Amino acid sequence: MNTARSSLRHRTRSPFFHPWHNAAITVGLSAFLLYLAWHLWRWAVSEAVLLPGRGAECMQAAGACWSIVQEKWRLILFGFYPQAELWRVVAVLAVVAVAVGISSVPRFWSRHLLTLWAAAIVSVLTLLSGGVLGLRYVSPDQWSGLPLTVVLSLGAIIIALPLGILLALARQSEIIPLRAAAVAVIELIRGIPLVTALFVASVVLPLFLPAEVTIPKIIRALICIAVFLAAYVAEAVRAGLQWIPGGQKEAAAALGLRYWRTQQLVILPQALRVSLPGLINAFLDFLQATSLVVIIGLFDLLGTTRAAIADTAWQAFYLEAYLAVAAIYFVLCFSISKYSGWLEAYLRRSLKR
Repeated sequence: MNTARSSLRHRTRSPFFHPWHNAAITVGLSAFLLYLAWHLWRWAVSEAVLLPGRGAECMQAAGACWSIVQEKWRLILFGFYPQAELWRVVAVLAVVAVAVGISSVPRFWSRHLLTLWAAAIVSVLTLLSGGVLGLRYVSPDQWSGLPLTVVLSLGAIIIALPLGILLALARQSEIIPLRAAAVAVIELIRGIPLVTALFVASVVLPLFLPAEVTIPKIIRALICIAVFLAAYVAEAVRAGLQWIPGGQKEAAAALGLRYWRTQQLVILPQALRVSLPGLINAFLDFLQATSLVVIIGLFDLLGTTRAAIADTAWQAFYLEAYLAVAAIYFVLCFSISKYSGWLEAYLRRSLKR
């Protein structure tokens, strides 16, 4: 009995309930949140139209119309990829999921991952484009929806991570021209909007190329996003490099290790661990920034959603379509964020062993 009274007294003396004005704010906010939750439940579930093919009912319903998601899910997820070849897109997503899943397990971290990712990249490009092994050729202009978002995001990370590390090392270099060039590149890239760079890569760059040279729009967008991401990766890695005491470099030099061997064995493993939160934040930002490619005529997940609600029969229910896509982005970003937290904890534990 005394224990129960003590527990109750402790809760009532907590900052949420003590002094009295905190208790009033807590009760008021709780009531307001319950009010919002109740109305959200009514709109999203109890008064919503949940079954497909009920467009007419949606016009009279008081709640959400989830029929648009069930009617347009192929267009939203896979865009304008030929419907008869959608199995290839599913296979691409499966290959990427397997490669990412294996790479996320520390016991598999070895040089063999490079072989795995080389095979995954070849498989993804072969499945998406076709033209070999009896697969029908599909133009890169038809790559859209979730596969395009995944290809641009992962491709940008694969290119930007090593490029950003090299830029960070160059910015820390004692060779003045090299350091000045790295600073100029990083500051120039970070000083202009990604939208402007995408527009230049799509519209202006082809004007300076020979007529017989054509670079697919998706390749130009990928390189543009990767270069931009590399500048932010460089700054995150530079912060990690500055955290490492200079004595470690001197100790490595005393042991006879050359510059690149010192970076590989001593400096970069520590710097990347310290830089992990900044790197993850940059990756998440650019995962969402892939939606900007719509301005150059590419349709990522958000672009195909806009195409889906362009149908006049479903234009009134754009909110439901955007909420469904927001849920997909949330799952992707939340999964990456949770994994990064687990990875940080794992790396801390490994250092204590």
